[in-house]
Amino acid sequence: MKKDFLFTSESVTEGHPDKLCDKISDAIVDRFLLQDPYARIITECAVSTGIVFLAARFEPNANVDFTNIARQVIDKVGYNQADFNGKTCSILTSLQELPPASIHNFAEIDEKKLADAEIEQITVRDQVTVFGFACKQTPILMPLPIYLAHKLARQLSEVKLQKKLNYLSPDGKTQVGIEYKNHKPYRIHGISIIASQNSWEKPNFQELDDDIREAVIKPIFLHEDIQPDKNTRIFIDFDEPFNVGGPSIHSGLTGRKNAIDTYGEYSRHSGAALSGKDPSRIDRIGAYAARYAAKNIVAADVADECEVQLSYSIGCARPLSIQVETFGTGKISDEKIAKILEKHFDFRLAGIIKQFNLRFLPSLHKGSFYEKLATYGHVGRTDMSLPWEVTDKVGIF
Repeated sequence: MKKDFLFTSESVTEGHPDKLCDKISDAIVDRFLLQDPYARIITECAVSTGIVFLAARFEPNANVDFTNIARQVIDKVGYNQADFNGKTCSILTSLQELPPASIHNFAEIDEKKLADAEIEQITVRDQVTVFGFACKQTPILMPLPIYLAHKLARQLSEVKLQKKLNYLSPDGKTQVGIEYKNHKPYRIHGISIIASQNSWEKPNFQELDDDIREAVIKPIFLHEDIQPDKNTRIFIDFDEPFNVGGPSIHSGLTGRKNAIDTYGEYSRHSGAALSGKDPSRIDRIGAYAARYAAKNIVAADVADECEVQLSYSIGCARPLSIQVETFGTGKISDEKIAKILEKHFDFRLAGIIKQFNLRFLPSLHKGSFYEKLATYGHVGRTDMSLPWEVTDKVGIF
């Protein structure tokens, strides 16, 4: 990558149709794990005008009302439009039972009680390459564009939920462009915000522009080191008004916002969805383990930025490949860092579940862990105590 460049990342509110699907899918995961921490569940969601479609495969050892969960999430997000709301939308389901799992491919076992040799016997059922990234651009070791885009999206949703701007509907999108000089954030080039509005209560454009600048943009940058300047380009609903937004305008699907879930495309990410999967899926939890490794490397001041790549294959407990890229910022070689990771980090499926206590996080967070994780990033969160964000391995480097 060039030393001087412009980079943009986007985020969306929890009412964006894709994120709504992620939230519904992960709310179902939460409910299964609350009833049975060892439950296996894979669920996907799609939404359109007045319709929610749920497809799920699961072990029939839990009593979960899929339809009711979906309606609760829709209501919580704030959809009360005539053509899409939690009370009247049609919900279609396609539910299938998963075949029983063998001990070698997962069963009802407590990872905390497993010996090392037993952990080695728990193999992955998917082939995937996952990525983790960290850098020194922000205090939480995330790239600045996605960090700011998430903050703006969260604030846009908050002012709607707190009824500070009553005319906003749940769907919204933000984008932040950052100019880099010598590979470091230098200034804010542009801020874009699409704020959909209720069809029955729409402000004129000037009111919308003034309100968003005052209630959304201004508070977010109040304590940021890099502030918008007189040349920063700010666009608010710069195209046609977004009308009411939501599923009545554009459809949604689980797993379609992977870049928003991770690093805003500043770093690579897997094509596999993160939401809607129980902790036995390596394509989900492997991404968390890779972030954990990358963050500890940067926090240990071994590199200013780092990408960790883990490649898994069906039938193996460990990743076939552990690759590290520090983009010329490493104080020791990438190969040496990779060997340290292989020795001191447990990237095995059961090892990750054991270390992060992934099966019991919903019960430890009042029944709503994965649903909350579904919006504003699966990594780099400050509002949640994520075990993969802990920097407890800095001493090994």
